[in-house]
Amino acid sequence: MMNLSPTEMDRLVIFNAAQMARRNLSLSIRLSHPEAVAYLTDEVMTAARRDMPYSEIRDMATRLLTAAEVEPGVPEMITMLYIECMFAEGTKVVALFDPIAPAAEPGSDYIVPGEIIPGDGEIEMFGDLPVVTIDVTNTGDRDIQVRSHTHFFETNRALNFDRAASWGMKIDRPAGTGIRFEPGATKSVRLVPIAGARQIRGQAGLVNGYLDAPGARDKALQLARSRGYLGA
Repeated sequence: MMNLSPTEMDRLVIFNAAQMARRNLSLSIRLSHPEAVAYLTDEVMTAARRDMPYSEIRDMATRLLTAAEVEPGVPEMITMLYIECMFAEGTKVVALFDPIAPAAEPGSDYIVPGEIIPGDGEIEMFGDLPVVTIDVTNTGDRDIQVRSHTHFFETNRALNFDRAASWGMKIDRPAGTGIRFEPGATKSVRLVPIAGARQIRGQAGLVNGYLDAPGARDKALQLARSRGYLGA
């Protein structure tokens, strides 16, 4: 019976994936991102076990694959690769930077996966929505981050502001962004109404229903006061 450690199990997975990559290369099949990573990793780890010098391993790794041997976009996806290797003197990390040179020439129309191509002009967000501006003070002892999707009424209880005025509102920021409130600092924040069905579930648990239901705001304010939310 052979007992393998988690590290040894991971090494076997890398080796098997690298073997698949080698088979595909022998059949002139372009490698996917996982196959290319596995192939590079296996070759580098094997070179380390052979006691090749660090500098020679890095030089060797940059000559293993060309852009023609991988799927389009793979070189741009592997800009950095960190590989933990076992050398004779101990464990070291081999850092590879751009191990596969991109095939596209500068100025070409090639699109990098995930590339953002902006259109002309400017896009106005929430231009037709009413805006409420309130002052918010962080009375806590650490930074508080509020994301763009958050019902501002239900933000951290250490933030002191007019919660009634923020009912049914969120910050006037693009999706995925937010505002950071440093301890003791006061910031002026622009809020816009939450659109759609205007139904809030979860978050701080102060609403759990429709924002525009009769008495919903008064009930939530009472609940917030009982739980120590400042500004309620």
